[in-house]
Amino acid sequence: MKRVILAVMALFVSAFAVFADDDPIAARRALMKANGAATKTVVGMLKGAPYDQTAVMTALKSYANAAANAPALFPDTSKTGDTNALPAIWDNKPDFDARFKKFGDDVSAAQAAITDEASFKATMPGVLKNCGGCHEKYRAKLN
Repeated sequence: MKRVILAVMALFVSAFAVFADDDPIAARRALMKANGAATKTVVGMLKGAPYDQTAVMTALKSYANAAANAPALFPDTSKTGDTNALPAIWDNKPDFDARFKKFGDDVSAAQAAITDEASFKATMPGVLKNCGGCHEKYRAKLN
């Protein structure tokens, strides 16, 4: 299972690199899908699946990649199209960018702090809270 997750995440990161210049919407979708796969893994562990330090660190790398690269994937030219991004992103770009900065800082702290299951369970919910806060404000509700 771990190999499948790692392979899927690697595929999404590769897709991100290909689409970033040509299609920022496709690139950010690939980036967020990688984060979704990472989140599914860590939430499973928070809910009782066996703890896997390697999978946690891989998930945190995916999050760090998103924190570093996602803000650039929301240029003014990508306001419309097949996107779930709300106009509020461009109306309040400084807040949006600051949220990714905070996410990146929290991910960096988590990478240093998480060394075992106990530190994972204490730290990861705070990291994941960043995702929910941004999605609530800047992502259209999905049916």
